[in-house]
Amino acid sequence: MTRQHTAIFGWALALLVAALFCALGGWQLQRMHEKEALLAQLPPGREAAVSLAEAAAAPDALHWVADRLQFLPGTVLLDNQLRDGRAGIKIYQLARAAGGTTVLVDLGWLPLPADRSMPNINPLQGTQTVQGLWAPAPATGIALGPALIPAAQRQTWLATRIDLAAIAAELKLDGTVLAPKVLRLDPAMPLGYARDLDLLPNTLPPSRHLGYAVQWFAMALAVLLIALVLQFRRRRKLGGGG
Repeated sequence: MTRQHTAIFGWALALLVAALFCALGGWQLQRMHEKEALLAQLPPGREAAVSLAEAAAAPDALHWVADRLQFLPGTVLLDNQLRDGRAGIKIYQLARAAGGTTVLVDLGWLPLPADRSMPNINPLQGTQTVQGLWAPAPATGIALGPALIPAAQRQTWLATRIDLAAIAAELKLDGTVLAPKVLRLDPAMPLGYARDLDLLPNTLPPSRHLGYAVQWFAMALAVLLIALVLQFRRRRKLGGGG
């Protein structure tokens, strides 16, 4: 390989790495803007409650939902969820309104023991009147590996992230569209487990995403500067050797 080919290869590699770092920085900025937009919305009061179908018709807004839901077989355990510094899982169960809208209901959080053995979950049954906040599911971050796998307990799945399309496919919701948000059950209701209505649970605030974006962009700039320095030294060496 000639020196010219080596230089071309080096620049191509540097540009590729810099482009990757810029893409990661752009993704962090996107997450920052998404979370800022979410926090800018004022959570509605309980007096402004709507049905699940009405919330699904305006999915981008926060809604307080009050409705009668039929709880269905199908429980999702979201792993790696922290609460008060302890590791645990969040429990979600499928539920359907009278009009057919199906949603994942956030029933709350349970701690995991040191051996990470999964607790036995008693799913809710029948039709119940519930209320809660219609809001985004926990952020997925960078998706690696399958979204969920079957757990030891029947009709229960262990998830690394809430991927609604993957959940609908795995739970075989044929012909049923899973709502694009989750219903975070009111902590005042005597159902489920420990929970709150924090809009950014177990995730980074917008300022942290901005900090990470700056770091990625700085690394991209550093790669290009290093490539320029190496190119300059190579030319000086060639010039000196002539």
